[in-house]
Parts: sequence; structure tokens; C-alpha cells
Amino acid sequence: MWTEDTFCLRLLVGRLVRAGIIAAIMPFVLAVSPAATPPPNIILINCDDLGYGDLGCYGAKDLRTPHLYRMAREGTRFTDFSVTSALCTPSRAALMTGKYPGRLGLATGVLRPDAQSGLASAEVTLAEILRPAGYATACIGKWHLGFRPGLRPRDQGFDHSYGVLHNLDRFETVVFEKEGGMPVLRDDVVERRPAVPAEMTALYTAEALAFITANRARPFFLYLAHAMPHLPFDASPRFKGKSARGLYGDAVEELDDSTGQILDHLRTLGLAANTLVLFTSDNGPERNTPGSSAPLRGTKHTVFEGGLRVPFIAWWPGRVPAGRVATDFLSTLDLLPTFARLAGTTTLPADLDGYDVTPVLLGAAGARSPRTTLYSLYGLNQRRLESQREGAWKLHLSSPPQLYDLARDPAESTDLAASHPDVVARLTALAIRTRTTTGIPAPDPSAPTAPKAKKKSAPKIPAP
Repeated sequence: MWTEDTFCLRLLVGRLVRAGIIAAIMPFVLAVSPAATPPPNIILINCDDLGYGDLGCYGAKDLRTPHLYRMAREGTRFTDFSVTSALCTPSRAALMTGKYPGRLGLATGVLRPDAQSGLASAEVTLAEILRPAGYATACIGKWHLGFRPGLRPRDQGFDHSYGVLHNLDRFETVVFEKEGGMPVLRDDVVERRPAVPAEMTALYTAEALAFITANRARPFFLYLAHAMPHLPFDASPRFKGKSARGLYGDAVEELDDSTGQILDHLRTLGLAANTLVLFTSDNGPERNTPGSSAPLRGTKHTVFEGGLRVPFIAWWPGRVPAGRVATDFLSTLDLLPTFARLAGTTTLPADLDGYDVTPVLLGAAGARSPRTTLYSLYGLNQRRLESQREGAWKLHLSSPPQLYDLARDPAESTDLAASHPDVVARLTALAIRTRTTTGIPAPDPSAPTAPKAKKKSAPKIPAP
């Protein structure tokens, strides 16, 4: 790109060449030449309980999500991207640190607003990887990794935070009833209360657009963690009553519009060519809601693919291949080391469980994901569910164990455990080893086995 500085430099070099003294000043020319391409802006959009089958580009026929469809068409849609747990807090802990939630003491349960614990300040987050590299950082939306001072986003590397740090359901709003309702915080100051579910997507979108505008001249990292479509899902008047899937669909269609506004804003500001945008969800859809995990089996609160495998769309014009559908096995664990490489950071935390998947993300020739395994846990004791994946093999550590070949059977419909005892034994040993190294206690042998998730039928996923 031509700038005033490069023009003057080249003019000077040209005159020196004509004067026959270019060799003498070549070291000076190299020293002041324009720097390499700056690190990209990064926007990570994380929805709450959005299902694998809730978007048009992933097969939904009854919801209008044209902006995400265009995002997939202009970028890459990944079909095998998984979280570590089908529950908010452990899933977000893994995403934020690149570590299994067992290492963080957050493997089971949800942190309510009155919890005294949370993500330890000693843990290194995505924001703490990027801020030392010169990034402005913001967390907009749900945090769910600790509410008390010392455990909030600004204590974990974010310059700014805005939103409701926890859920808007009755289990969490009850904590704030005597204070006038769940607060919306700007940094550590209450800006409004009570938080109104129908307003949250629009509030978060406006805040995201303002942050992008304010930081357009420097690298920035925006973590946009939407409240929707977690219960109680709702939508603003412009979207309410418009979808073919009721209020849930209205909320999803507003999320699509929000993403479209952000991508359009990047184009308008001339930032698209240097901004990586990722769109995903913290886990699959809540059971007994209109959310869809089709064509997968299971929902949130299970370790079936419908609870763990989520949409993942990557967009970076000119860098992430357009129109690609990638089948590479990736996880939220892989985001931190990947962001570190994109930012030019070489120092990483110890005990990471994620891999740098930059070559896969950018479509490098011959690149393959280094991820081959993933351990997943939901619940404890009577409600404990565990799975261990190795390549296409997926073992449920139930009694009796269940084994599926996801390459041929992503819906986990045909149990192959009886015909592949060697695979069952190998994956069981791998799961036990992962438990041991990541701080997960062994299951209580006296606890009854949790019931199987009900299977849901669904149509085949079309290419975008």
C-alpha cells in the first residue's frame, strides 16, 4: 500500500541510485522500510445455546439467516467444531483459556451470581494473550466466569466490559430481586436495571459497533457473547413475531441481523481485509425448546454431538478461503494458541490443551488439524456423562459403554461397542488418562448411570 512515507522513501532511493551510492545506504533503507502486515483485528461472536441446526447455512429451512449465510459464502464453514462441555461455565472457561475446565476447577456446574469462586486471576485468557501485543480488548455480553470483584472481565485482561455477566433466567435474576433486578454493567458500574431480555441483542450490537469505531486505528479484540437464544429468549419489536419458529426463531434471526451489522460496519470502515470474525455457540440448544441440533443427536446437558458440536464460521476476506466447507476436527480449546500466533505472540501459558490451527483456518495447502482427541464431561455423580473422542471414534463412558463412528454416523444412532472392544478399551484408557492429568475425579461407582438422551431425526445438511 502506498503511503506518504513510502512515497518519500522510494523517491529518495531513486535519487541515490542515480547518484551511484545506493550500496552505501542500503542498510538504512532496510531499517526504515514499512513494517510487515499488522496483526489482524479479531472478533469472536459467541452465542448462548444456539444449535447446530439453527442456521440456514447448516441446514435450517425455517429460519431466515441471510447474513450468516453470506458470511459462510464469503468465508469458511466448519462442520466439526466442538466445545468441551455442554454447559455455560465450563464451556466458556475452556474457550477463554485453551485449557480443559478441569484444570481450572470449573469442570461441573454453573457459576451463579452469588458464587464466591470463578476463573482464577492467575489463568491467562484470550484477552491477556492479545493485550500485551497492542490490542484494545473488550468483553461485551455474558461472562459467566465469576461475578465478584477480582473475577470479572476487567480483571482478566479486558480493557472494557459491558453487559449482564450471567444468565437472565430465574435461577440468577432471583439473586438481584431486592436490588431492583439483574444489572447491566458498564465496566464495574451499574448502567441500568433490570436487564430486559428483549433488549439485549440490540444493546450488545450497538456497543460492539461503537467499540469497533473507537478502535479502528489500532488492533482490537472484541469478545461479543450474546445472551440469546438462552432461556428466557426474546427479541426486539422489529423481529418479534416474524420467524417461522416462534419467539426462539425471532431471537436467532435478530442474531443474524446483528452479525450482518458488524460485517457491514467493518466494510464501511475499510477494516474487512484485516479483521478475522468468528461466529459460534457455547454449546447446543436447551432441551425442550425450539432449538435444533439437527442432524445430530442430543442437546445441551448431554455429551452427544448435539450438545457439543456447534456452528463455527470464519470470515477474513482475502485470508480465510471463501466458499469453503471444512471438515477438520477443531475445538474452542484451539482458539487461544491460534490467536497468539496471529498476533505474533510466542509466549504461551503452560498446560494448554489447545493447538495452533492457523494453517487450517487460513486454508494452507495440505494443512490438517493437529487435533485428534477431545474429552467431554457433563455433570457429577448421578448426572455424570462422559465421552472420549479419537478421530472419528466417539466413546460414551456409560454402563454399558456406547461407541460410534462419527464419520459414517454423526447422529450416533448405531452403537458399535460390542464389535470393537479394542477401540472401547483404548478410548477408555485415554479418557482415564485425561481425567487424571486435568484434575477430574473418577466417577462414583455407587452413582446410577444417567439416562440416555433421546434421539432426534433431522434432514441432511446442505452445502452453503
